[in-house]
Amino acid sequence: MSIVETVPDSEATGLVAELYENDVRSVGHVTTYTRVMALNPEAEMAWEELARAIARPLGMRRYELVTLAAALAIGSKACLAAHARKSLGYLDEAEVVRVLRDFRSAGLSGAEVAMMEYATKLSQDSASMTDADSLALRQHGFSDREIVDITLAAAARNYYSRAIHALNVELEPVDDLSTELRDALGAI
Repeated sequence: MSIVETVPDSEATGLVAELYENDVRSVGHVTTYTRVMALNPEAEMAWEELARAIARPLGMRRYELVTLAAALAIGSKACLAAHARKSLGYLDEAEVVRVLRDFRSAGLSGAEVAMMEYATKLSQDSASMTDADSLALRQHGFSDREIVDITLAAAARNYYSRAIHALNVELEPVDDLSTELRDALGAI
């Protein structure tokens, strides 16, 4: 559990209250990671706008697949749980389960596997990346803009996930997910 003290719901005002209200509207409660990150509400709002600016042109299915790949690569249980849940709006549950278990054999298109491999490498060893990594995406039909957006999506997930790791933000409950999906998440 994070040592930082968060703003109680009853004391939330201004941007903090807005962030809390956004969570209640979208997920039914204020998430632990929002509570912690709302200690700098301007940065949290900027993060959310950045994520939207990346996701819109990339498309939500691709954005969620890249996000899952990056979260898997860095071992972010909090982001995996949150984005497995969000992915259910763009992939069916069986597909999410297969992606979490092994995206390379999940029945995805070659282009989707390539972008997830790219996100994995960026998340594990970005210093070793070369033009060959971007060319692999281009060979799968991605435009230069899409290559940039895939890169930004994976890099942004690294930023947010690593901040959550460093602050030791506790994992959100996953009781609302099926047993099969919880198993695929590693029984978190």
